[in-house]
Amino acid sequence: MIGTGKPVGEHIRAWRQRRRMSQLDLALEAEISTRHLSFLETGRAQPSREMVLRLADQLEIPLRERNVILVAAGFAPVFPERPLADPGLAQARRAVEVILKGHEPYPALAVDLRWNLVAANAAVAPLLEGVAPELLAEPVNVVRLALHPRGLASRTANLAEWRAHLIERLRRQLDLTADDGLAALLEEVRGYPPAPASDRRGEDLGLVATPYQLMAGERLLSFWSTTTVFGSAVDITLSELTLETFFPADPATAEALAQAHAARTSA
Repeated sequence: MIGTGKPVGEHIRAWRQRRRMSQLDLALEAEISTRHLSFLETGRAQPSREMVLRLADQLEIPLRERNVILVAAGFAPVFPERPLADPGLAQARRAVEVILKGHEPYPALAVDLRWNLVAANAAVAPLLEGVAPELLAEPVNVVRLALHPRGLASRTANLAEWRAHLIERLRRQLDLTADDGLAALLEEVRGYPPAPASDRRGEDLGLVATPYQLMAGERLLSFWSTTTVFGSAVDITLSELTLETFFPADPATAEALAQAHAARTSA
């Protein structure tokens, strides 16, 4: 979070600078004069509610922070934040459940802005065997789980590569959101012991994406991952929700997951 308790103009200027836009750039995008934008940033003019939202759109400010800026400008927050279990989010919750269930036998999960686990399908739990119990206590943080020495790090064959990938994702998210929780998480995982050189025991998967290679017993499971978000969300919870779906990157992984799924469903 860029900050609370500040004048609205300081918020606008901070986000403009974070987006590496000049006053001229933002004024052109928002279809206002540079002079007016300068007055808004310095406090010589006060923005209307509509102006706050217009500038927030152009700056791609997260919904949570838009509420902060609205309050700083003297207006009520616009964007609600409800738990996913709220009746008003029933259809969205159902969509998440359908996607996660429909992705089986492959693993899929949903996380919030700070990578806390919101939901997961049945293919995820078997991959967590051997993880320290404290890392599975709620709220379960997926990045911590993946990179902590007592989590999945010891079983990740390409740990150096996967660690670099996750840290870069966190860094990009932090740059976009200015979220204090993400900043703390990034600092934490950067402090974990250095990863050894990547093992990469599996076949050469090419450079089209970063694979995730996890040892499950004597088997090496190799995955590609994809990310899904809710488009045009106007609820903070939905706007911060991400679905991570994993696909087998080789036939051996596909076969192993299919066998595990068959064993679970026939038990």
